[in-house]
Amino acid sequence: MKLLFSNTGMAYHEHLVKTYGRAFRVPGMFGETMLYVHDPKAMHHLVVKDTHIYEESDDFLLTAKNVFGKGLLATIEDDHRRQRKMLTPAFSIKHMREMTPTFYGIIHKLRESITQQVVPGGEVEIDLLSWMTRTALELIGQGGFGYSFDTLEHDAPEHPYSAAIKNYLSALNGVPSLLLTRLFLSRGLWELGSPKFRRAVIDAVPWKKLHELRDLVDIMDGTAVEIFESSKRALNDSESDLSKRIGGGKDVMSALLKANMTASEEDRMPDDELIAQISTFIFAGMDTTSNALARILHLLSEHQEVQDKLRQEVSEAYEKQDGDLDYDTLNSLEYLDAVCRESLRLHPPAFSVLREAKVDGVLPLGRPIITTDGREVSEIFVPKGTKIFLSIHHCNREEEIWGPDAAEWKPERWMAPLPSSVADARVPGIYSNMMTFLGGGRACIGFKFSQLEMKVVLSLLVQRFKFAPSGKKVVWLNNGIVQPSTENSPLTAMGHKKLHLPLNVSFAKPA
Repeated sequence: MKLLFSNTGMAYHEHLVKTYGRAFRVPGMFGETMLYVHDPKAMHHLVVKDTHIYEESDDFLLTAKNVFGKGLLATIEDDHRRQRKMLTPAFSIKHMREMTPTFYGIIHKLRESITQQVVPGGEVEIDLLSWMTRTALELIGQGGFGYSFDTLEHDAPEHPYSAAIKNYLSALNGVPSLLLTRLFLSRGLWELGSPKFRRAVIDAVPWKKLHELRDLVDIMDGTAVEIFESSKRALNDSESDLSKRIGGGKDVMSALLKANMTASEEDRMPDDELIAQISTFIFAGMDTTSNALARILHLLSEHQEVQDKLRQEVSEAYEKQDGDLDYDTLNSLEYLDAVCRESLRLHPPAFSVLREAKVDGVLPLGRPIITTDGREVSEIFVPKGTKIFLSIHHCNREEEIWGPDAAEWKPERWMAPLPSSVADARVPGIYSNMMTFLGGGRACIGFKFSQLEMKVVLSLLVQRFKFAPSGKKVVWLNNGIVQPSTENSPLTAMGHKKLHLPLNVSFAKPA
């Protein structure tokens, strides 16, 4: 069980899947049984068809509620559907088209700041994770909430929110005793009394690690309240010109507040739910996108032929257009799209998700398995309370679906028709026959937002810069989100490895 959730135990997952296949039982703590699954048919039932049986675990929901408030991550059933109904229009393609100029304005600042660090004719080592984290936060700040976190100047101080959200998962998962508390004691302790009483208990407990996490959550909550109040004031001010707001009034929160004002009583979200969406979106969108971008830059540094081909495509596109690329032109770049798809397939930022059986259920399988007593079965009885580990990583790499080269990073696979086995597998994900953004009613609502971020960043950076390995061995840690560090990276003050991605950066030579 410890290896299953260890940030350095990813080889253990590979061993389990290679040994036992698409579905198997893993013994947990205190006699608990966990089901490990990456069978596509089973996943369809888990995330689409039988969500009334298989839902987020109580532990996850309680943790999400305590940290982020009653947002999308912390709600289920009718509350979740009501919130999602209100939020979906703000993430439409129409809205993404309107948001594209805002994104370009941010990435031009990023590119100029990196330019200031690079020496003409030479190369310099730069921590690209730090820049991707700052950039992703500013993108979601302006695009999501009409709020600026960061000037993206080279010597600008890091916004406290950026450090807080970057360190939250690694801090939470890096302390075994704290993980134990979260998983097994949270129901009793964190539902005891009023929020004010629970806060007093946390303050009184002489536990440094718990207080560090408390402080991180305070920063996130305080910033969310500030963003919400600012957006609400601007919308209620009859003399306010929303077009002069950061992001031109096209941000997600402005759209949501407008829709909420005209919504029916049963659909309307109260202020506490609106505030909760802010922390939820930043947490769900910033860390995943920044680490996905870091992974792509790392892959490009190791595959110069792919980087050169991508640079040629984006450079030719910019030469044909006066200024920045519009949304449709950007999404028409086939090789850029292929690089993004292949990277998200092979290296999903979220390695897995957890579900819990709320009642007894039967889970069908797409391929039969052999039980320990030698029987062949095509379905599994799942008792109430069973935790289910859905491996996004292994579903995306299944050889029977993607072919014998499934574990290889090959963007070219997307430049030709995919094998029929991909469609035949009926993977229930909402994006390109993979589970990276999940599927069903809890699929990632902001996946189009994330794709736009990634394509704008990559198109502008790869056009100007060449990325190469620094010589330091990069390791990827599974902290809930897969994050980069280096083999000999020192420990931070919070006791976990420093998160960074050192790459050598130089100016790209004109084609």
